[in-house]
Amino acid sequence: MKSKIALLLFFALTAFTLLQNRKISGVVKDENQKPLANVIVMVKNTIISAKTDSLGRYTIQVPDYAKTLIFSMPHYAAKEVRLGTANTLNVTLAISRIDLTDALSESNQVHRKVSGSYVQMESAAQTFMAPMPRHQPLETENYNPINENGFQFASQTPVTTFSVDVDRASYSNTRRFLNSGQMPPVDAVRIEEMINYFDYDYTEPSGEHPIAVSGEMTDSPWNPGLKLLHIGLQAKTVPTKNLPASNLVFLIDVSGSMSDQNKLPLLKQAFKLLVDQLRPQDKISIVVYAGAAGEILKPTSGSEKMTIKEALDGLEAGGSTAGGAGIELAYKLAKDNFMKDGNNRVILATDGDFNVGISSEGELQRLIEEKRKEGIFLSIMGFGMGNYKDSHIETLADKGNGNYAYIDNIQEARKEFVQEFGGTLFTIAKDVKVQIEFNPRHVQAYRLIGYENRALKNEEFRDDKKDAGEMGSGHSVTALYEIVPAGANSSYLSKNDALKYQKTDASDLGKTDEMLTLKIRYKKPDSVKSILFDMPIKNTSKPLADCSENLRFASAVAEFGLLLRNSEFKGKASYREVVARAKTAFGKDEEGYRSEFVQLVKTAETLDNRKETAQKD
Repeated sequence: MKSKIALLLFFALTAFTLLQNRKISGVVKDENQKPLANVIVMVKNTIISAKTDSLGRYTIQVPDYAKTLIFSMPHYAAKEVRLGTANTLNVTLAISRIDLTDALSESNQVHRKVSGSYVQMESAAQTFMAPMPRHQPLETENYNPINENGFQFASQTPVTTFSVDVDRASYSNTRRFLNSGQMPPVDAVRIEEMINYFDYDYTEPSGEHPIAVSGEMTDSPWNPGLKLLHIGLQAKTVPTKNLPASNLVFLIDVSGSMSDQNKLPLLKQAFKLLVDQLRPQDKISIVVYAGAAGEILKPTSGSEKMTIKEALDGLEAGGSTAGGAGIELAYKLAKDNFMKDGNNRVILATDGDFNVGISSEGELQRLIEEKRKEGIFLSIMGFGMGNYKDSHIETLADKGNGNYAYIDNIQEARKEFVQEFGGTLFTIAKDVKVQIEFNPRHVQAYRLIGYENRALKNEEFRDDKKDAGEMGSGHSVTALYEIVPAGANSSYLSKNDALKYQKTDASDLGKTDEMLTLKIRYKKPDSVKSILFDMPIKNTSKPLADCSENLRFASAVAEFGLLLRNSEFKGKASYREVVARAKTAFGKDEEGYRSEFVQLVKTAETLDNRKETAQKD
């Protein structure tokens, strides 16, 4: 009996010893000492694991008997580290050094019929294959330079004109940088796209026009003495069941650069979400391009969801990037299956790395503009990091009468293809232009925040041949102006000589209380002639606390953008003020996008402070 008791005590003490844990924490960085997010930290020979946060930090409970931790991340060499007595363990991971090829794997190719640069696939379930591509540094990402709008004197330049912009890629791309522990490049921050990423509670149109307009003004939160003008446009929402039938062509980049987990694998998941939204009357085709372009799915009814998903599942990455050939083939399919009263659209999914075929931006633009005139629009979904070519993608989407989004995770795919299905794919009004004439009696100077690459010449407002932005079902567009009131002093204003032949005395401008007149031009989706309407806005200002949640939240996003850009117009902007104001304007926030925004601001503040400290040291 005593021996049994002793044996039980032995096993109990052994189990107790094995179950004792200690906490190990540390930071994981790359070879350039930048924090790495989403690194898997695992106790060797166990299922115990943890993951690094956006600043590369991790904490893991390690059994006393454990001897080794394993650190792993795609495109980095896994590292095993022996545990010592210390409870802090910092690790550096090196990029995998693997020789690669862009050639298509011969063993995985199927019988093909080649015609020029096109490859006609004989089955929907075929694959392009290639080894994992070399990880590319962020320095190969391209962004168009942005020269911020400055202040214009209303007495000399009273009219401002711009094209609306419902693109939202800049916000999700910025989120990707911050979540990986890096501040975004300055030119990756397009403030209007950050503002327009969010939904706003604007009044739906009820009259003859498919767009409703609202405006309000308050004091500038970051520039004391200046005013902030908020303009909101809301497109009519059409129920999905009433939307026209769609003729969609998925144009999918399967080149070697798309092998990363956040590229082609994420793309497949994203497009499957879109497939789930299709109706029987909708038709979908799939074209892929790598070293050549090929049709892998003929026009298929939206009711055949399994067939479409199987075609997507068969895709693998490999080869160079014949983007131009792919676009040509996709437009040919769209034209061959054109729906006269339907939604004809090519949806291009890529990291933007075109290097074979029609690769010059000018040639691609001309092709896309030509097809736009034929009623076939182009939307682009950007994926990936490292060699991401934002500058290329943004320009092509603008020319194609479509929207541009950046998909950084499956939640963003759900936002684009499920929650905002109608707005993403169905145009309510095209070539939407905004023109504002300011009254110098009340406005000394003004500055449009963002929209730098959407500026139009004033004479282009009436020119129906001039392309502009589109608004989809339920889309909203927000624009913010900073205003220097008449008679106010501002360090942003330079001294200009008075004009000899122009009225510059505010007393000569009449007693009207109108601060500005806002004009909107748009075309119906199937029309080439624009429709004009306008509305005056009075010189009325409210305290910020009394303004709508729309204005308060939009101003918080704009202020955040000014900080990320380190704008010369940021004045007294601060991360803490952004957080405080955003928290007062969450609204319903059913999907949590606004609360997520606050967390991103806090992350940016931490990274910015760390950068300043490093510079001082």
